[in-house]
Amino acid sequence: MAVSGRKLSDFQGSILLGSAEEFDHSCKPCLTIGQHVAAHGFCVECQENLCKTCFECHKRTKASRNHQLLDKDNSEKHIANKESEECTEKCSVHKKEIIKFFCLTHKALGCNDCVILDHRTCKIDYIPDKCAGIGDSEEYRDIMEKLNEKMNDAEDVMKKAEVRNKEIDECHARIMKEILNFRKEINERLDQLQQEIQKSADEKKSNDEKIIQMVLDECANMSSYIKKLQSSLEANKTSKQNGQLYINIKRAEGKLKSDEVKKAVGNLAKTDMQYSFKRNTDLENVLSKDNIFGNLNLSASLVPQTKKKTLDTLTHKKDINIRTKSDPYLLPCHVTGLAILSSNELVLADNNNNKLKVVDRQSKTVKEEITLDSHPLDIAVLPQDQIAVTVPGNKNILIMNTAYKLTTVCLILLKCDFSYITYRQDYLYLVCKDPKSVLVLDTQGNVQNTISLNIDILNDPQYIVVSKDSRQIYISDYGSDSIVSITLQGDVSAVYKHKKLLGPRGMVMLDDGSLLVCCFNSTLHHISGDLKQGQTIIDDLWRPQSVCFSHYHDEVNIGCEGDQLKVFSIK
Repeated sequence: MAVSGRKLSDFQGSILLGSAEEFDHSCKPCLTIGQHVAAHGFCVECQENLCKTCFECHKRTKASRNHQLLDKDNSEKHIANKESEECTEKCSVHKKEIIKFFCLTHKALGCNDCVILDHRTCKIDYIPDKCAGIGDSEEYRDIMEKLNEKMNDAEDVMKKAEVRNKEIDECHARIMKEILNFRKEINERLDQLQQEIQKSADEKKSNDEKIIQMVLDECANMSSYIKKLQSSLEANKTSKQNGQLYINIKRAEGKLKSDEVKKAVGNLAKTDMQYSFKRNTDLENVLSKDNIFGNLNLSASLVPQTKKKTLDTLTHKKDINIRTKSDPYLLPCHVTGLAILSSNELVLADNNNNKLKVVDRQSKTVKEEITLDSHPLDIAVLPQDQIAVTVPGNKNILIMNTAYKLTTVCLILLKCDFSYITYRQDYLYLVCKDPKSVLVLDTQGNVQNTISLNIDILNDPQYIVVSKDSRQIYISDYGSDSIVSITLQGDVSAVYKHKKLLGPRGMVMLDDGSLLVCCFNSTLHHISGDLKQGQTIIDDLWRPQSVCFSHYHDEVNIGCEGDQLKVFSIK
């Protein structure tokens, strides 16, 4: 009995393999029926690779017998020497149409039908006309650089998520040990209460682990997708498939605008809570009250269990233009306050322009700004997506929410002449110039302590930083060109001076307890926490004023008297 279709002998001379990766080019007609067959030649009119069988059939078929056919050697030369502006990718909406257009108005790729139906009045690029030489363009190089940066961001968050996961396990184990040790000292009356608090700890750990796993999955997917996209871009460029390269570049631009990494950072920040077991000292005498066993004591910062990264050098990474269209033309920006939010966005006080601005570090743009009726001076980051902003001209401190957009939560009114501010462990520390002191406030504005600064060495106290254990207060003194550390009682602990430390201003504390200090004479200094040693680490800035440190990306951001925010990476 005869069997319809090709005979086995028809395939002699054609190479049938398991996948297209085992040879350079596959027969296009055979691919339509799921077979990977090595190409023997090429049809110029059809722009298709053909196996030996299809090559011979092409010669005999009426519709294609007059086509220009090239054998394997000549087809390789033809493909290698031709830069193709032809688009081959099918439209996702109109399945039979080829993508040939890019709408500049809506930033969308489309076919002829898409343009007719949805983009008649839009500004349109015809891809074959626009893609010539795109593989050697600045746009291609820029998109590859940005993709690499975003992939590195995603992988960086993954690494930090893995570290955080270990910290959560260690923290949970420590709590269990404390609970069980304390439990041995009390009677059986506490069994039920013990189970309840263990359940709370387990739920916290379970919730954190779910968030960590979600962050890892999201970032892994992002990294994998970007690698594939980069591979496609490189392959398009190598094969000079400029039409497809243009499409993939535009697709990459759309991916760069996505906020997956920022969302992952925000989700990871939700686990940034160190908790410990706190004994109730009344328990020995009172055992009948509910919740007397104790509580999970949450705080806003983790105590890192891993080795802290130390600063060796700072490498300039990029500048971010913080000037906006609504800023006065002749008045430059002046960043007197700068902080990193839990969302990994930057918030700054533009003193000259009476504005607070939120900067997206990924897109390098100002995403939000609000104008105040007086000059904002300094910013401190509080828990629960809040910030404190000093507005000395109005004698008030604004407590603002940053979760969605900048909104004022409450207003703290003060009578003293104050300036710079910081936050540590539930308290605000505020530098006052008249009288010369540090006010310690709760977040409702109630004064908890007043630390006198009637110290000979302090002439013009400016920025303030508090150590992580809240035992030392660091103050930059503009008048005496020094950094001074004092105790909570106002006693001087140490003083740092340097011949190039002239007009010290903004400060930030790094993970290892050391300080970065901005100076009016265009220098940035790195100083040990005990103020015994330090060095000039940058000496070519233009009047740096404020500084903050991004733990998630190991970046230092510096605000100056000018429109450019400086970004450096820690090495």
